[in-house]
Amino acid sequence: MSRRFEGKRALVTGAAGGVGRATVELLAGEGATVVGLDLDASDDVLACDVSDETSVRAAVTAAAERLGGLDVVVNVAGVDQFRRFEDLDLAVWQRHLGVNLTGPMLISHAALPYLRESRGNIVTIASIAGLRAQPYQAAYCASKAGVIQLMKSLALELAADGIRVNTICPGGVETDLPTKAAAEHPDTDLDWGLLMETAGARYGFMPPSDIADAIAYLASDAAASVTGAVLSVDRGTAC
Repeated sequence: MSRRFEGKRALVTGAAGGVGRATVELLAGEGATVVGLDLDASDDVLACDVSDETSVRAAVTAAAERLGGLDVVVNVAGVDQFRRFEDLDLAVWQRHLGVNLTGPMLISHAALPYLRESRGNIVTIASIAGLRAQPYQAAYCASKAGVIQLMKSLALELAADGIRVNTICPGGVETDLPTKAAAEHPDTDLDWGLLMETAGARYGFMPPSDIADAIAYLASDAAASVTGAVLSVDRGTAC
């Protein structure tokens, strides 16, 4: 197996399952020492609410101390809830912005001193929903479009420090995120066919490992000249 991350220290949010867990396993399998962050803590995952500044700063500090610094930061944690716009209340709106947009900002901000020292990099998971509209997902689309522009701005600002910043926009992925989004929706009469088509399910859902592979490329030295990129991994959905 390749050892692209031998000696590297990585922090991954949303590490308890799905793309986050697949990323932890891939980076560790290729030589990295990895600490995960998630609401659900375990042996290799520290408890963290990415939407809460106090929680983030404590968790990132603890992770950096455990690892002796940071070379790679991967923002995976996210939420999604389907809502007709007329039923979209402020709490649901703020939850999307808090986790999907403010979360990567807080994590990246807290990790910056360590990344500046190591000349490391940030990879953030957005979504094709940040590139093209999806019905019943106004809050999700807004948060993902916002995080794309946030990371582009950081890429420009941090280039002088040797810190690369890139974003991945997945299409439909086999995780519990869409399942929970559907289960939490109060209505049953949405146009699910339209929603699934725009979300990428028309071409079938991808395994989380496909997204982890893309993360590993952008986080590795093979992408040393890549920053500010927005990489769609969606089987052509957003074309």
